[in-house]
Amino acid sequence: MEWQDSGILLATRPHGETSAIVEILTVDHGRHAGIVRGGVSRRLRPVLQPGSGVHVTWRARLEAHLGTFTVEPEKSRAHLLSSRTGLAGLNAITAMARALLPEREPFRDQYQATKALLDRMDTPDWPAHYILWEIRLLEGLGYRLTLQNCAVTGISTGLAYVSPKSGHAVTAEAGAEYADRLLPLPPFLRPEASDIPISREHLQQGMALTGHFLRNWVCHATGVEHLPPARERLEAVLTR
Repeated sequence: MEWQDSGILLATRPHGETSAIVEILTVDHGRHAGIVRGGVSRRLRPVLQPGSGVHVTWRARLEAHLGTFTVEPEKSRAHLLSSRTGLAGLNAITAMARALLPEREPFRDQYQATKALLDRMDTPDWPAHYILWEIRLLEGLGYRLTLQNCAVTGISTGLAYVSPKSGHAVTAEAGAEYADRLLPLPPFLRPEASDIPISREHLQQGMALTGHFLRNWVCHATGVEHLPPARERLEAVLTR
């Protein structure tokens, strides 16, 4: 069997003396692993870095086999490794994709969202887009947050909280009585809030919001014990 695809390299680990096993988030074949012959060589080591854009050819005798990859570089993102926040973001993105995306199931929208996020990481607003990426990850896995209108009144202005059970937003007025049991909705996730400056507090609220549903919906349903430590490190970098 053989196919070709483009992808984002998620992880590399040594295999034997000269080869490597890599995990790649591909456009049409989802998260897929394979052996790269000579993967620890000087020629391939710079290519097999987390976040790198690659073109791959996968070959195996049977579809169920691990198979081998031939890898060609498409886009380097090595510059992210020299920045503390960039490295934390890159590690969180790749770790979350590895932990939560099922293997060998196509997630074209999530691939496109991941590529777009990695390409934005030279801009100052990328942390907010990371949180939006997690919301898209939830949606891609079948867990949709409803943040565009109030669950009680139906209006789309004045939203301030999110129900920790339903994932539906409510206004400050509608949620006032239960505010201590609701999750804050940061301004940059509200429909009318595109021009509000994003603070560390807002990022903390956003990470807490998506983290709650990732843990209680996705991890609970899939048997994943906890979110990757790389995500916790990113949250610490962004909010302290």
